[in-house]
Amino acid sequence: MSTRTRLDPAVLKLAGILVLGAVAPLLDSTIVSIALHTLGRDLNAPTATVQWVSTAYLLALASVVPVSAWAAERYGARRVWLGSLGLFLVGSVLCGLAWNIGSLVVFRVVQGVGGGMLLPVLQTLVMRAAGGRNLGRLMAVITLPALLGPILGPVLGGLIVGHLSWRSIFYVNLPLGLLALALAHRGVPKDNPRPGHRLDVTGLLLLSPGLAVLVYGLTETGVARAAAVPLGAVLVAAFAAHALRSTRPLVDLRLFRDRAFSTASVLMFLNGLALYGGMFLLPLYYQQERGESVVAAGLLLAPQGLGSLLSRATGPLTDRIGPRPVALGGMLLSALGTFPFALPHPTAALLPVALVVRGLGMSAANLAVNVGAYRHLSPDRLPHASAAVRIVQQLGGSFGTAVLAAVLAHGGFSSAFAWSTAFTILAALVGLRLPIGVASAGAHP
Repeated sequence: MSTRTRLDPAVLKLAGILVLGAVAPLLDSTIVSIALHTLGRDLNAPTATVQWVSTAYLLALASVVPVSAWAAERYGARRVWLGSLGLFLVGSVLCGLAWNIGSLVVFRVVQGVGGGMLLPVLQTLVMRAAGGRNLGRLMAVITLPALLGPILGPVLGGLIVGHLSWRSIFYVNLPLGLLALALAHRGVPKDNPRPGHRLDVTGLLLLSPGLAVLVYGLTETGVARAAAVPLGAVLVAAFAAHALRSTRPLVDLRLFRDRAFSTASVLMFLNGLALYGGMFLLPLYYQQERGESVVAAGLLLAPQGLGSLLSRATGPLTDRIGPRPVALGGMLLSALGTFPFALPHPTAALLPVALVVRGLGMSAANLAVNVGAYRHLSPDRLPHASAAVRIVQQLGGSFGTAVLAAVLAHGGFSSAFAWSTAFTILAALVGLRLPIGVASAGAHP
């Protein structure tokens, strides 16, 4: 078997260690979302206050992602990854020890700051090690937790909330996280920090608050949304104007001049919309529309995870035929798997099959789009690309949840799933602009 068709064992080992560390943060938000009702009851807090357990985490996550590119270059990606995972685990312990709703919200911010940098720094480390080779196979490994988190989180969360104390939803992060830290100390090679790399303070003061305010606005309704979304958009636009003039911006927006990267970024936004919008709709659909318990609803979503696992086979296919056909096929499958939920009274036997198809299509599309985004980038651009991709995905998820929540409130589940299907078809049309060529065996020198 040639090196073109086989992953370097050292790269595969590195990816496995880093993915292990990313599982807990990517499961965390979905596990906690299932437990919000229980948290409100046990901590004697109203719904509006309890919602900040999720909102504070998302805002901290959004604020810290833009700093990941600078931190990885200034201190070294390995050191930043270890520190971020350590901080996330400390935050998890503190959340489990929280004595009231206020302390829990504060400790969720600690968790979010730690978890926010993990995924972009993970992608930087693995992409550098791979040197542009076999990206489809590699993405099949490193995108797995990002896809399974929103799908399996409700299952695990439902089981924990149904049978254990709410504190266990935070303590469950510790075994995997501690194992990943131990393995990373030995298995993640040291890289060279650049102590002289200056922080773009102006960019930080514009982008981090801008993203936090924008995400906050998208999670709220009424006056809060009307005020926050325009303010966040203005701050992000001001950052864009600054970044295009700066020689060392916090996140290098010149990446978007590359057609493959810009197209992939639009698809990341739309895929984030479909993934997180579905994560919002599906548990509610099973509980409110079909009358299932929280535990049953979580278990009924498991077929989507099976579909995501099946999609790993599309990694080698993406390396052979290029990202465009795999992304298009995945998006059309995702639309096909979402549409049955828009029907007035779908049969119970149809829905698990639809979830398998949806999970397969959504995950295959995400994998191929990631390949399209990274495959022609030089190593020095990877930290900025990883940060940009994560920001776009997060904004897509927040936007999708906000839009689908509004549609659900006015038109019910059928309308919300119809909109979700339409967004996925729109993504397929955008995907026609992805590169059609086959990924090269070595994109970088």
